[in-house]
Amino acid sequence: MASTLPIPDINVIGPSFIQRDSQNAEHPPPTDFNHPYTPYPIQTAFMQTLYTVLDRTVAVPPNTTANSTNTTAPSATFSSTAATLIPSKPSPSPSPPPLFNLTTLPTVHPINRATEPSRSVTSKTTTTSKDKDKGPSSSSSSSSSSSSSVPKGHAQIALFESPTGTGKSLSLICGSLTWLRNHKRLQFESEIEKIQQQMEASGEPGWMVESAIKRKREELAQRYEEMERTLERIRQREREMEKEGEEGQARGGKRRKLDRGKGDEEEGGKKKESGGSRGLTASDEDKEFLIEDWRDEGVGLDENDPMGQLSKETRDLLEKVGMGTAGGKKGGDDGPVAEEGIKIFYTSRTHSQLTQFIQELRRPEFPASVPTLNPQEEEAKGIVKQIPLSSRQKLCINPTVNKLGTLAAINERCQSLQQSKTPKEQRCPYLPNAANLKATHEFRDTALATLPDIEDLYQTGQKLQICPYYASRSAIPGAEVITLPYPLLLQKSAREALGIKLEDNIVIIDEAHNIMDAVSNVHAAEIKYTDLKRAKLSLGMYHQRFHQKLTGENRVMVAQLQRVVEALGVYIKSRLDKAAKGLKEDQEGTVLEPNLLLKAGGADQINLYKLIRYVQESKLAFKIERYISYCEEESRDTDDEEAEKEIKMREGRPPVLHTLCSFLMALTNLSSEGKIFYEKIPPPRGEVQDMKLSYMLLSPTHAFSSIAESARAVILAGGTMSPFEDYKAHLFPDVPPEKMTTLSCGHVIPPENLCVWTLGSIAPNPKVDTGIGEDCFDFTFAKRSNPNMINRLGLVLLNLCSVVPDGVVAFFPSYGYLEEVIGVWKTHEQAMGPRTIWERLEDKKALFIDSKTESSEQTLQKYSDVIHSEVRPLSPSGSRVKGAMLLSVIGGKMSEGINFSDRLGRCVIVVGMPYPNPRSPEWIARREYLEANFIERYTASQQTATITAPLPAPIIPPPSNTTHHSTNPHSSRNKDKDKPPNVRKLAARASHLFYENATLRAVNQSIGRAIRHQNDYAAIILIDNRFEKEHVRAKLPGWIREGWEETQRQAKEDGKALKGLQGMMGRVNMFFRGKK
Repeated sequence: MASTLPIPDINVIGPSFIQRDSQNAEHPPPTDFNHPYTPYPIQTAFMQTLYTVLDRTVAVPPNTTANSTNTTAPSATFSSTAATLIPSKPSPSPSPPPLFNLTTLPTVHPINRATEPSRSVTSKTTTTSKDKDKGPSSSSSSSSSSSSSVPKGHAQIALFESPTGTGKSLSLICGSLTWLRNHKRLQFESEIEKIQQQMEASGEPGWMVESAIKRKREELAQRYEEMERTLERIRQREREMEKEGEEGQARGGKRRKLDRGKGDEEEGGKKKESGGSRGLTASDEDKEFLIEDWRDEGVGLDENDPMGQLSKETRDLLEKVGMGTAGGKKGGDDGPVAEEGIKIFYTSRTHSQLTQFIQELRRPEFPASVPTLNPQEEEAKGIVKQIPLSSRQKLCINPTVNKLGTLAAINERCQSLQQSKTPKEQRCPYLPNAANLKATHEFRDTALATLPDIEDLYQTGQKLQICPYYASRSAIPGAEVITLPYPLLLQKSAREALGIKLEDNIVIIDEAHNIMDAVSNVHAAEIKYTDLKRAKLSLGMYHQRFHQKLTGENRVMVAQLQRVVEALGVYIKSRLDKAAKGLKEDQEGTVLEPNLLLKAGGADQINLYKLIRYVQESKLAFKIERYISYCEEESRDTDDEEAEKEIKMREGRPPVLHTLCSFLMALTNLSSEGKIFYEKIPPPRGEVQDMKLSYMLLSPTHAFSSIAESARAVILAGGTMSPFEDYKAHLFPDVPPEKMTTLSCGHVIPPENLCVWTLGSIAPNPKVDTGIGEDCFDFTFAKRSNPNMINRLGLVLLNLCSVVPDGVVAFFPSYGYLEEVIGVWKTHEQAMGPRTIWERLEDKKALFIDSKTESSEQTLQKYSDVIHSEVRPLSPSGSRVKGAMLLSVIGGKMSEGINFSDRLGRCVIVVGMPYPNPRSPEWIARREYLEANFIERYTASQQTATITAPLPAPIIPPPSNTTHHSTNPHSSRNKDKDKPPNVRKLAARASHLFYENATLRAVNQSIGRAIRHQNDYAAIILIDNRFEKEHVRAKLPGWIREGWEETQRQAKEDGKALKGLQGMMGRVNMFFRGKK
């Protein structure tokens, strides 16, 4: 029988309770989460919910399989919306083919994910003969580890929405680390209890049992205390050094920029003196540019080897110095700090956001993981051990390597300096080895003792003269929290390259409102016709110079690469020829038959997997790139500035063959997961025409499944996560409801600090729409260009600028539409009087425009200077303005990561809804995928007697600008005409919901720029008649919906109209009058 744990009455969406398994009822969430200050009730609820989610990961009995019937209710559900329209069920149909017919490939085969049993549905246990031979002792061993090991498919998923200013980062830190420390203490007691039970079962006398238990407690406690003392000594030394000024300013002050290019000027000067010519002999050229013998060993990557993606040199280096992997168990004896256990992987979008998180991580103090031996003593505090991970581009301290700029170039040069054939005097002096093992351990201990960010790691590496990129791995076994940016976590290959294993660990993804886009972006690839021409020329020059010296295997592989480049070039050239005729469908579209891409010259019969592996392992891309650069340096005039610029530009971009390999890798994905598009693009540097091929991931489900199926718990958190449905349907489609927890927190501001109004028309009761509407605001694509409506919008902004003090930020659907609106406002209209709307706006506020071409930092600085200026600036007409207005774009540079707190954002205006172009090939392909996937899952649910199809969602009429007509004969709309009409309608509705949810997420992100702390206040104005529809408002953040309801209640009490411009101005005027 599940018990319930009450939560304080707080501002959340849905019932305020947490249901818990009966097994864990004796361990309810604590009330003290070691928060640095007294938390708000919503923060307490956030931390209790997070603690409960993590605690449920240890509630699975050791012998429970995913097939077992689980009747337990969700651990914490704060959302009444269903996760998805269709029950989760793997499709029994065969997997769709890859984009190319790869039946001839002998080595690596794509995983048939559609027919592979879902790990979240079934679990198979295999007992080996070794297990049988272990006897009863093996079972006791497994039971002891069951509290920390989570079987596949038993991970908990949680979605948290907590507005900016509500302490989300601290809530994540305090909730997760309090659970982790408590879990370790429980493990400690469990280990002691197990020893006691074993000794009592063997008939040992009581005094011996008591003595053995005491020794074991002292042993474990001393080991832990020794580690803590080591870290505390280092931390104390760091504090003293900071005080003396040896490490720069004290932590928290402004940090000077690191001089990462030290030595570059000297080296660059030497190159210039020599005129750019190295004067290599033929034998020198062979030694530097000729690729070594390469043999296909026919061995693919081992999925279970976390170091499988690393080069042989890197693997040898890490094994030589005994460095473990993140989550792995390998490694030498690294001293008292070596410790494995559950880890928290925290990721966010940028390094600056990670740095802010680490600053918050320094604030709270947590009890030690091991209880004190004497209960009378005060509980000791344990240092939080955190290590940030990043790429070589951020951490390389070798000036000859980090000056290369691009990540690909830095990676290649680093690996080449590790090769055994490299002369000893030319190898990287900073690489960890047996001689500098002491420095490696000192780096590790310093990192674990000081809660460093990336800049701290870089400085520590410089000080100790040890590579931070590799030395940081020695700190992974002892770390509790590992921070890393999105790309390093979301890409499986990146995780493997860093040695990260998510199994049995916790994953926290912050700023997760754009996680689906982030997954798609890291798996996207593109290549241009100009890239292919450059690749063809480079391969030709290299082959002409070295073909007689290439060994048999190398000669074959280089020839195959030339055929692939030629085939892709032929396809794009044929598209360009058609595009020259001016037909719209030839300018952009979807590649309906991907096999045609490599049809020329029989390139479609080439083993792409083997070819990609060859380019990566042989270092061919950099050999060719360096050879071409060498040839150009030899032939150019030393005074040719244009040639000098071209060479420098090439140094700043990755080798073209790397771009090609990324695109070819995308081609090996299953055809159901992504599509290839062609698009004509502006010609570069005077060339006639150019076109690009791009690969887009249609669904993040499969790409994200390696995270969802591996981790102990996956936590998605953000300030504007609503609506939740898409995360459940497209990231976790096979996660049962009892494993899913959602929480939407209210804001910490009092109700009187927020005014929310939806404006659908000028009049409270608009007249019947006669095409554009008498006074309606209809910003659908077909109607938004009407100049009368745009002028009415200008009048609304004029009224708002008259009563709103300080800063106003207005967001528009796109940069193009913003330019169109400004153009209309600057045009004289007889009905508007002698002055334009733009001139009248300039008399109210200083106007600033977010532009694609201008720096957002400069625009923001000017905007801020005007608002905070003690002297009000003059308008063009000579009057004094009151504050400023910034015109920006939803999804643009100002809509994310910018803080419009206090006076900078007293009013946020959202104009329209930024629906993507419904006729673009990308969105047509995505909609068709969503509809086909819906029909497939719906059909599977109907064919399974144990699964009942859910009730259809309420009918939502799609807006007029969302219809599209597919010309693809294989599209779901044409292929599924024989399906029952209601299924096709449900599928169309499901794709429209995804379309609408993506739009509302972007709107919610723009709204979140205002109200950044408890004492902040602002008005939120949503201008479009669609915002007045209930189903649209239901997808706004909970605190915005409640703010709208409160504003309506107050307007009703004041006797004001509940709609229209007059009602809005009355309510907004009263709102700001009360703030004076």
